[in-house]
Amino acid sequence: MLYVLNKKLEKLMPVITPSAVVIGVFFAHYLSSFTYIVPWVFAFMTFSGSLSSNFNSLQRTLKFPLPLLTALLILHIIMPLWAFGMGSIAFPSDGMTVTGLLLAMVIPTGITSFVWVTIYKGNIGLALSIILVDTILSPFIVPASLSMIVGQKVEMNSWSIMSGLLWMVVIPSLTGMLCNHLTKGSIKDTVGRRLSPFSKIGIGVVVAINSSAVAPYLLDLSWKLFFIAFVVLFVAISGFTIAWLLGTLLKQSRETKASLLFTGGMRNISAGAVIAVQYFPAAVAVPVVIGMLFQQVLASLFGFLFQRQEIKMKA
Repeated sequence: MLYVLNKKLEKLMPVITPSAVVIGVFFAHYLSSFTYIVPWVFAFMTFSGSLSSNFNSLQRTLKFPLPLLTALLILHIIMPLWAFGMGSIAFPSDGMTVTGLLLAMVIPTGITSFVWVTIYKGNIGLALSIILVDTILSPFIVPASLSMIVGQKVEMNSWSIMSGLLWMVVIPSLTGMLCNHLTKGSIKDTVGRRLSPFSKIGIGVVVAINSSAVAPYLLDLSWKLFFIAFVVLFVAISGFTIAWLLGTLLKQSRETKASLLFTGGMRNISAGAVIAVQYFPAAVAVPVVIGMLFQQVLASLFGFLFQRQEIKMKA
């Protein structure tokens, strides 16, 4: 039953997060008091998602590191600078919105990218390695990037952000991988398979509660809100496009290009929302929460376009 439920939830991924945002906004009065459980739910999601990972895939990836380095280049240099540049042009006097755009791009790659890599038959070992390395580096990269780029404009506690990422992302990830290693992979087919549907439900819970925290901003249907949504969508589309383009220019295999497309284009947007809500003024969280509306839908769209392009090339 849980396996069937998980498969149905996988198909509903493009719908879950936008629906959760809407629920969070309209039921903010009831949900906003539950923000304290979000880090715990997120840690569970990270642990569950990491049960499929192992250290062997990392060892194989490090022998041919170009795709891994390319993904890190996209995730932590190209896209953060692109997001900051676009934000500075579009919102020159709004440091909070610019910080939110930057935060949406400096957070680590999304664990759910593994789901899309699997669906479109990408290089699973590479995807897991990118997720692992990026996750381990995130407590250092995220606060450092934010501090260097917008630290003078927005007050932040870098140590708190680092600590939050460590407990929500790094420790649960390493614990899940260690469980996989000690059980020689059997845990992903037993415990992992049972936890998967609850992890996807957890995404909806986290998104809804975080959305409730910024509901007043999202309910204010101003031209600025629509413009923020447009810029967020444009930056998100750029991320997938750049990842696809670099994979093609570097003449990578079809499987590697698929892995770069999703790991380079997607972000752990739920983690970004948690950080934004926990450590920044609510205005910073608005672009991140809006990003939740688009990410899974864009992953589905680019997966379709990628598959169509590959079919054309074979014809």
